[in-house]
Amino acid sequence: MHTNTIKTIVGFFRSVIDRRTPFKRKSVSIDDIYNYLPINELFATSGQPSESQFELIRGAGYETVINLAPNSILENSVVKETEVLSALKMNYIHIPVDFKNPTEDDFAEFVSCLRENAERKVWVHCAANMRVSAFTYRYRRSVLGEDEKVAEEDLRKIWDPIGIWKKFITR
Repeated sequence: MHTNTIKTIVGFFRSVIDRRTPFKRKSVSIDDIYNYLPINELFATSGQPSESQFELIRGAGYETVINLAPNSILENSVVKETEVLSALKMNYIHIPVDFKNPTEDDFAEFVSCLRENAERKVWVHCAANMRVSAFTYRYRRSVLGEDEKVAEEDLRKIWDPIGIWKKFITR
């Protein structure tokens, strides 16, 4: 298994434990957000931010948050993410992607949301940045026409997709 895939899986379980125990680390920068990966000046990705990290995201000028994870304890979600982002006056878009079955409809909705928010700073997250990095790789390669090697380098910083996800990114 790819080293970054192992790092992402272990990091995900650590973030689940951190979120559910009284011992919380204080984030002072968006760089502290789990699996944060900036793509360009208007687009960044990560695993699940905490409520306080959403304040950092807003402070960095991001206006729209797209969440690709279903709302469940297994996904390490912020239970009231809609309300948290509304209070921060941020646009929230939720596209719950089944990790075992990403669909073409999911991808089409993702592309549509990015097009609608093309002039805004957009933060895209899921539980561990695995869904997001795969969607982002495919978007950059097939929609934006970016160099595949550049997009793949960012994808591999998070994980090396296998199974259904390997098929998904090559469609």
